Amino acid sequence: MIQLTTNNPHRVAEKVATLDLLSGGRVELGMGEAAGPAELHPFGIKVRDKRERWEEAVKAIIPMFTKHAWEFHGQYYDFPARNVLPKPFQKPHPPLWVACSNIQTIGKAGEWGMGALGFTFVTPEAARAWVHKYYNNLLNNSKKLADYPSNPNVAMVSGFMCAATDEEAEAKAAGWTFFIFALSYYGRKGVDAPGTSDLWQEYQAWKGGPEERKALDSGLIGSPETIRRKLRQYRDSRVDQVILLNQAGKTSHADICESLELFAREVMPEFHAAEAEHLAWKAKVLNREIVLEDLDTKPYDIFSHQNEHIVRLTPEQLKAKMAEKDAAMARVAAGDD
Repeated sequence: MIQLTTNNPHRVAEKVATLDLLSGGRVELGMGEAAGPAELHPFGIKVRDKRERWEEAVKAIIPMFTKHAWEFHGQYYDFPARNVLPKPFQKPHPPLWVACSNIQTIGKAGEWGMGALGFTFVTPEAARAWVHKYYNNLLNNSKKLADYPSNPNVAMVSGFMCAATDEEAEAKAAGWTFFIFALSYYGRKGVDAPGTSDLWQEYQAWKGGPEERKALDSGLIGSPETIRRKLRQYRDSRVDQVILLNQAGKTSHADICESLELFAREVMPEFHAAEAEHLAWKAKVLNREIVLEDLDTKPYDIFSHQNEHIVRLTPEQLKAKMAEKDAAMARVAAGDD
């Protein structure tokens, strides 16, 4: 995953292609725009500009993988004709994904023809609604940003810890709950002045409360049977892939390895066996043999790890809010208020 909004386009293309060559074509390119001020303000970039800057970066970068002379003249990026080397191992380039930290970006990912990479959904019903939204946009509302092959996939990242019992797994999952706490902390408060906060101490006060319970319940954390039960719900919702976030916080290497080995031995076989059926369903959807119902996603505009009180704005809403803020500041400066 690369945050395009704070990286030079040429360096992105160069590094991705180099890694693809070194790995023998195993790279999948995830592209993020950043979630908020913590990632953008240190680079002097406004949050309100991040969507346009990201879209322009995609338009600037993708042709570098194939063209031997490519120039670009945009609002944020402007460069003369160049040949960026090396070219990637995969042709025309690695599969494209977009980070969906705001759940509404899943629908945009479908329009863009990129894989949607988000977090676990609030409920299986939410997963089903967003999967339908994604594939219907991909098929019926295509708005690609450049010339690239579609990557029709919906993947979700989930906190993960597999152990013999639910209690043992939860006791070893503090890395995941700290990760969720930190996301919520910065989403709620913004970025503290350097050296003025103690995130670990704040986390100790947060532990044991209802939010920690929700964080544990939202992840794939528990015994093999508990994890199988949760995965079956997402399989039935037609989520394509699940990415296990096991290495968060202070989780030990030994616990990570034991967890993955138990999962591979007792959970994975069932879902490997179901993969052929899922791929057949997906092919029928892409060939329009199966038409997915256009489900309402408005009741499900939050991921399961997120706090309901954190305001999430669309790019349009964000721009309107910041325009109002700028106008208010201008009035104060002019002495009108």
